Amino acid sequence: MAEEFLTIRQMCDAFDVTPRTLRFYEQKELLFPKREGQKRWFTRRDRARLKLILRGKRFGFSLEEIRQLLDLYGAGDNQYTQIARAYEIGSERLADMKKQRDELDAAIKELSDQLSWGEKMMQQLQPQRAV
Repeated sequence: MAEEFLTIRQMCDAFDVTPRTLRFYEQKELLFPKREGQKRWFTRRDRARLKLILRGKRFGFSLEEIRQLLDLYGAGDNQYTQIARAYEIGSERLADMKKQRDELDAAIKELSDQLSWGEKMMQQLQPQRAV
C-alpha cells in the first residue's frame, strides 16, 4: 500500500472488513483516522494497527488485550515490552486452543464411536427383506 491516506472504502477493500467494523474500532480507540468533516482518512499507522487487530482477533485475543498491546508500541524500549506482553498473551491463548482441540478430538471420537454402534444396531435390527 502506498504512503497516502486511504478512504474508508479503500480500507474495507484492502482488509475485507465493513465500514461498520472500522467505525467500531475507531470508537474503541484502536484506530485513529484523520477526520475531515464526515470523511475519514486512514494513515499508514492505521493500516498497520488494523492488520494487528485482525490478527489478534483471529488468534482469539480480546479487543481490550489488543488495545493494551497497541498502546505499548510507544513504550520507548524498542518494542520489548509490547513483544513480551504479546508473547505472554499468545502463549496463554495457544494453551487454551490446544486444550479446546483436545476436548474437541475427544468429543469427535466419542460421537464417531456412537455412530458406529448405531449403524451396527440398525443392521442387526433391520427387518429381513424378502427377495
